[in-house]
Amino acid sequence: MINLAVINLRDILKFLKLFLIIVVSLIILLKTLATIRIEKIGLSKIDFKAEKIINDELILASYSNEEKNYDNANVFKNILSEEFAILTEFEKELMEKENQEEVIEIVGVENVQINNEVIDKENKEVTDESILRNVSTKVLKENNKKDTFTHVYKNVKIKNESKYELTQEMLTPNYLMLNKKDLIIYHTHTCESYTPSEQNSYISSGNFRTTDLNFTVAKVGEVLSNNLKEKGINVIHNNTLHDYPAYTGSYTRSLSTINNLLSQNPSCEMIIDLHRDALGSSSSYGPCVMIGEEKVAQLMFVIGTDGGGLTHPDWLNNLKVAIAIQEKAEDLYPGLFKPMIVRNSRYNQHVSNAAFIIEVGATGNTLEECAGSMKYLANVLNEIMQ
Repeated sequence: MINLAVINLRDILKFLKLFLIIVVSLIILLKTLATIRIEKIGLSKIDFKAEKIINDELILASYSNEEKNYDNANVFKNILSEEFAILTEFEKELMEKENQEEVIEIVGVENVQINNEVIDKENKEVTDESILRNVSTKVLKENNKKDTFTHVYKNVKIKNESKYELTQEMLTPNYLMLNKKDLIIYHTHTCESYTPSEQNSYISSGNFRTTDLNFTVAKVGEVLSNNLKEKGINVIHNNTLHDYPAYTGSYTRSLSTINNLLSQNPSCEMIIDLHRDALGSSSSYGPCVMIGEEKVAQLMFVIGTDGGGLTHPDWLNNLKVAIAIQEKAEDLYPGLFKPMIVRNSRYNQHVSNAAFIIEVGATGNTLEECAGSMKYLANVLNEIMQ
């Protein structure tokens, strides 16, 4: 009788201990969730808190069994993981809105054969740096649109589409980059292509899109990479397809790519997501500037903030670096850049303090025009990274 009472008491104590642990765990979980402002939390922060809480609960639950049976603990971990997966879905929705905010074009599938002949015309080499510096420039009106902007810092024009009121102090490019030797180029919308030309014709797999990377913005990134390497800058160029076979989820996939690249190159600061301007879906818009006797595509910065609800506390650093680059570009080649745009969406620019989108030309530009502007951009970046 006494032995039975002892056994029952032991079982009751085990039950009470397990019950207490579950209650404490729920309190911790509820308090943690209460501190999270879902509309302004980022995936990295959610994942960090989720992982910490799940692991803490796993340790606590393991002590509910004297024989260290982790079955109950693992069940509890799976439940918590499912709950936090719901939170990360919120961020995925916000990231998908960034795709829609950036693109205005009608993404249709045409599958029209333009030309089977592939002519790979490389960007012509310019070895005399004085030619790049002492040239006249003129923005062309043909196939262009009137520039609009809301702010000016010296000779840099900015169009603010974010929720923030930009002050001159915020626009002052006083952020000091620590690493000026390494640079990463990648493409969230790798399949973006241009108006076919006699020199560069391709088979379309969509509306100004193709999976043949010899004719997309990835080729433009290759030309930029080669020009920078010639100047002694270490460049990592990644041309992973993030917008094929599905356009939806491009930013989620490219975030995974850039995080992997940074895990292997943690000191890298300058990160360029090279795009083509998505405005319009025809050959009627192709902004160009004459630099000397060469007609090249205009460029444009797109700077993200945390205004859309995704965590990005240091977005001003990105803006300041972009302003410094564009200020130098205006000194060397006035008109190479159109007014930069500041938006609420983050565009994965939270990964570094010098990360931004650079859009090269639009659907109406040719690949030759876009590749041609890369030697001038490389010269500007080289000045900044000295």
